[in-house]
Amino acid sequence: MIVIDGTRTEIDVRSFENLEQVFEKVLESGHLDDRIVTDVLVNKEPFSEIYPNQSEDIETSEIDSLEIVSATAAEMASSITLELYKVVNIMAGGGKQVAELFRQADDAEALELYQDLLDVTRDFLGMVGSLRDHFSLKDDNDFGKVVEEFSALFSEMTEVLENEDWILLADLLEYEFLPSVEKWKSVISAIREDIREVAKR
Repeated sequence: MIVIDGTRTEIDVRSFENLEQVFEKVLESGHLDDRIVTDVLVNKEPFSEIYPNQSEDIETSEIDSLEIVSATAAEMASSITLELYKVVNIMAGGGKQVAELFRQADDAEALELYQDLLDVTRDFLGMVGSLRDHFSLKDDNDFGKVVEEFSALFSEMTEVLENEDWILLADLLEYEFLPSVEKWKSVISAIREDIREVAKR
């Protein structure tokens, strides 16, 4: 028996040799059209492939139950925006911490954390950009302004970093980066609204 999003299907696991074939049949059946699989439970245990095509090696004789949980792209995007709020708080906390370390002249530790902060920020911007491309339908001037401000700030911080002016970098982080990061909350909120609009259609 296969359960997809809480509904039992007529697909019989035993009529296939392995789990890979079952997945192929489920996809062919159209049950998951325009949906993204979020969880697979085999015998009530979470399943994810440890190596490519592992599902081919799982014989259906070993399977008592199979449950597939999915979500629409809009539902996934909506849950990603909630994670992005958390990332904004992480960026704010990281910026504060790096500024403090520079002020304490703990340059090595500060630089290491600063690199982590840049990586998190880069990933964050990539994700926001991707969500906006897929779901934002309105021309949002706020978004453009925040991105422009952020880009200018990072150019300035890069210059200051090259000059090894740690105190100025700490000032930029504390007095410009932190307020700038806060502005992303309204951008994420606007994207959430756009995703809701898309989901209603």
